[in-house]
Amino acid sequence: MRKNERRIDLPRAADAHLRFIGQIRTPWTDRSQCPRQGALDGPECRLVLDPIWEPALAGLEAYARIEVLYWLDRSRRDLLTQSPKSDGATTGTFSLRSPVRPNPIGTSLVRLERIEGCDVVVRGLDCLDRTPLLDIKPDRCAYTPQVPPKA
Repeated sequence: MRKNERRIDLPRAADAHLRFIGQIRTPWTDRSQCPRQGALDGPECRLVLDPIWEPALAGLEAYARIEVLYWLDRSRRDLLTQSPKSDGATTGTFSLRSPVRPNPIGTSLVRLERIEGCDVVVRGLDCLDRTPLLDIKPDRCAYTPQVPPKA
């Protein structure tokens, strides 16, 4: 822990059951290598889906950007306050994009490059190699629901 950070002892959680749909392949194997924020012109990364989910990708290619949700499986979960710059100045966990959080769900808005079978190739991620993949959604800013015509 860094100076002035606070942690809490958490009871074992058993109230959420998530289904990983695949894993993310990136060039980063250590947190010190991983960018703090992804860049849309960064290296190509792959969302490698379990083959049973391939039909769920239908129509995704219509979007230039997608939102990727992932499980930060190597992050600690017990900090109430954090010192992101290691300077002793602290702030609450919920006011940061830090991977250290009670439920370490990561989210990135990425550029969709292409789809190759069960692999979705993107740019803009900021997570470690082999991070479990939770979900993929079209960029909510680009999404316009279809309104049925009036009868």
